[in-house]
Amino acid sequence: MANPIRQQTTGAYSAQAALSFALALAAMVVGIAYLPVGPWVRAFLAVGLLYVVTSAFTLAKVVRDRQDEGQVTSRVDQARLDKLLAEHDPFKVDGL
Repeated sequence: MANPIRQQTTGAYSAQAALSFALALAAMVVGIAYLPVGPWVRAFLAVGLLYVVTSAFTLAKVVRDRQDEGQVTSRVDQARLDKLLAEHDPFKVDGL
């Protein structure tokens, strides 16, 4: 049975994604901190930013879980098909 090719991200890509996220988050935090508004508005924006960040992580986890579920389902289907093909004998004659 052939193993499916697994695409893996490189370390550089992962580092770039993490660094990009950290930079964007830091820029937003600094922007909110230096915004010329009252503390209530600043707190509201900070809570909104926190909500967006946690929602982004949750969405990424859901997408990853759905992708993993699809891979498991396709592996099970492939195993069933391989079993059927291994058990099938095209030269077997039934009823004789």
